[in-house]
Amino acid sequence: MSHWLCVLVQTPAHAAMGSVLSYRSESALPSGTLVRVPLGSRETLGVVWDVESAQATGEFDPAKIRSVAGTLEGIAPLSATWQQLVTFTANYYQRSLGEVALAALPPQLRELSPAQVQRRLKRSKPTTAPAVTNAGDSGLPRPNHASGPSLTAEQTAALDQIESQPGPFLLFGATGSGKTEVYLQAVQTLLSASPQAQALIMVPEINLTPQLEARFKARFAPLYGDDAVVSLHSGMTNPQRLKSWLAAHSGQARMVLGTRMAVFASLPHLRLIVVDEEHDPSYKSSEGARYSARDLAVYRGRLENAKVLLGSATPSLESWHHSRPAEAGGRYLRIAMPSRIGTLPPGPNNEATRAHQTTRTNAGTPDGLPLVRRVDMNHQPRNAVFSIPLLEAIKERVARGEQSMVFLNRRGYAPVLHCTDCGWKSECPHCSAFRVFHKIDRTLRCHHCGFTERVPRACPSCGNPDIAPLGRGTERLEEHLAELLADVRRPHTISAEFPEGEPVRVARIDADTTRLKGELQSQLAAVHAGDVDVLVGTQMIAKGHDFRRITLVAAVNPDGALFSSDFRAPERLFGLLMQAGGRAGRDANLGERSEVWIQTFQPAHALYAALKRHDYPAFANAQLRERLQAGLPPFTAQALVRAEARDQEAAQAFLNAASASAHNEMAQWEGWATVLDQITLYPAVPMSIQRVANVERAQMLVESPSRNALQQFLSAWQSVLHTTRKQPVGKGLFRWAIDVDPLAI
Repeated sequence: MSHWLCVLVQTPAHAAMGSVLSYRSESALPSGTLVRVPLGSRETLGVVWDVESAQATGEFDPAKIRSVAGTLEGIAPLSATWQQLVTFTANYYQRSLGEVALAALPPQLRELSPAQVQRRLKRSKPTTAPAVTNAGDSGLPRPNHASGPSLTAEQTAALDQIESQPGPFLLFGATGSGKTEVYLQAVQTLLSASPQAQALIMVPEINLTPQLEARFKARFAPLYGDDAVVSLHSGMTNPQRLKSWLAAHSGQARMVLGTRMAVFASLPHLRLIVVDEEHDPSYKSSEGARYSARDLAVYRGRLENAKVLLGSATPSLESWHHSRPAEAGGRYLRIAMPSRIGTLPPGPNNEATRAHQTTRTNAGTPDGLPLVRRVDMNHQPRNAVFSIPLLEAIKERVARGEQSMVFLNRRGYAPVLHCTDCGWKSECPHCSAFRVFHKIDRTLRCHHCGFTERVPRACPSCGNPDIAPLGRGTERLEEHLAELLADVRRPHTISAEFPEGEPVRVARIDADTTRLKGELQSQLAAVHAGDVDVLVGTQMIAKGHDFRRITLVAAVNPDGALFSSDFRAPERLFGLLMQAGGRAGRDANLGERSEVWIQTFQPAHALYAALKRHDYPAFANAQLRERLQAGLPPFTAQALVRAEARDQEAAQAFLNAASASAHNEMAQWEGWATVLDQITLYPAVPMSIQRVANVERAQMLVESPSRNALQQFLSAWQSVLHTTRKQPVGKGLFRWAIDVDPLAI
């Protein structure tokens, strides 16, 4: 007997055939079953989906309906809640079901036949977990607090609230306050209470997963086995990702650690979701279905009846707004942990410590947090990169055997190479951006399209051999700092090879120095071992790392974001500086002399004043007041429609035509006048980098005070966009996409 099945397949986002197709099967397969199906001349992975046959698109002539090629037996069907998560994501972010569902599965599943999957499953049999020795009367393990450090009063209070309240929770904890230990204890309590429960722990960047995985395995492998903790991120090989996904899907893995893609991991017994550094923009996808993993984590927690814990020292303004008191409309429970671990009182006979603490108290610095110093660069020598006081402070750290970190969020040697005679600059021929000068390999490299050329011997425009770098990146900063510290020697390093002592060791960590596999881990290990005196880097080193010997963090050029046209720029700058400053003084014995130096031409700016007091609430509340007055998120809902075409005119013409159709055609639809009254469609404009890889890009902002009205409009507007694409005005258009809740405009 034949059965009709609706199957999701991965088709292009705007394919006319859709992504839910009809197939024939000899047996009735439950929704969520993974199958291989023919699609055109090839065979592809599909997911049986629970929709009405009438909703499926494609060929409906029974004689032409094709049969399912095979079932991936041994892999249980994907759960109903997982399917709901995918459906919500596709609808909310305006993408096709198949695109979201298939992208959420391991890439290797798309390549393997049913027989190959069976062989892979046989190789993935779980190892035996060790017997748990701290079981209670129920036979389930109790939280083994002895396996971790003693908890502070703030950590204990936070865990009590997490256990007794439904959430979602915003764990607002200062850098170094012990948020990770709260995550570990919360997971431990969960796993002890249920023999099947699973936890999902998310971090914003791949380079933060190894150290987190090491901590989780050290804590839980003795209790639940080495297979209980798995990672899931795009830096893994396809076989590794498949192995981790299968372990999570089968329930073998009790904890999944991953980046934003892990929010779609199949976890049949999910009971806790942790989103660390929840403010980080990396949780928002910038391609494909432009989803926010943080927001989906909150939605998934509600679907799965799982607790959700968002953690940050500088929460996103959206999360801060949602965590206001419940009587004011807040939806999250805010848990504060303002104190750093191991804050020590001054010793009774330590005059230097008492004097230093008096200075910190007078400066308004909370105990245990680094003192923030603002250097007015208007009073420093012209074109100085490092102020004299900062340079002396770095030398003091070297003399004491401590480490310093210099932060600049721009890699490369210089952002531009230019000719002083004719004004030529190293523009990218394919993008409306400059190629960055990289001195080490003598290349000009575009960070947008990747186009790379050797540095010319003379100006390509006028032949002047004297072309020079303009501006500074981390590579040039590293070189300059090494020159300034050339006469400084490391303490206690006199030897036959270095009769005056070893020179200062300056190291750099950014995307250029960590290209090869294992490079990041080896460089971080050198910092932890004390083999580096001054660390220079981008935001890659500014968050999440537990550097115990760093007592000075310096930001050398942060002012650009203060006057950006992007309304989110101050929020990102404050978070980045506070996170970078959080790398200083994480060892309690060194915390009282830790400092953050901000070199600025705007020392009186309110952002730096709040940063000096480590007063995120004051900064956040001021920003929210400004956004409320300006009608900006989180008080309004936004979406961007981006268009890419062969020229800028074609891209903008398509968007403006779709906008005109919305006003003229949709207004005639019954009942739609009320919806359109709540929608604002702004004129199309070029994107900030309007040309990338010879493709012109334009954008149109869509705004509404009502999120429901915006979603209703976007869903209906899709048909208008498709129709406009087929009209003459769509000629020259390559593609278009909708970005809901954009982070960059």
